Amino acid sequence: QRILRLAEMCRRLETEEEKVLPFYPSSLAEGEQQDARRILAASPSEPLARAMQDYVGLERFWQRFNKAKLEEKALERARAALANRNQHLRELLQKYLAGAALSQEVSRDPPPL
Repeated sequence: QRILRLAEMCRRLETEEEKVLPFYPSSLAEGEQQDARRILAASPSEPLARAMQDYVGLERFWQRFNKAKLEEKALERARAALANRNQHLRELLQKYLAGAALSQEVSRDPPPL
């Protein structure tokens, strides 16, 4: 029931592009696509394959779920990269401010006679 509720939520959150073009482009060559269609058209003989036919309707859900997970991981990596960049810039700023404070101290002190 939870998966079905999530699938409903996904359908409500679909963009216009996803509603018009609901299928992801295939990376298979034409011959590979024909082989896949032929295999899918044949009735399965293994028990696991027969059980999997009950879940074919959830394929679209899993595609969206996987896409969301990939985007989440990409955002985590981008956040980590930005955090590293931010830390580096903070270190540079601290060095600059330390150098500026040192130069002010040197300019305030009169030269020794």
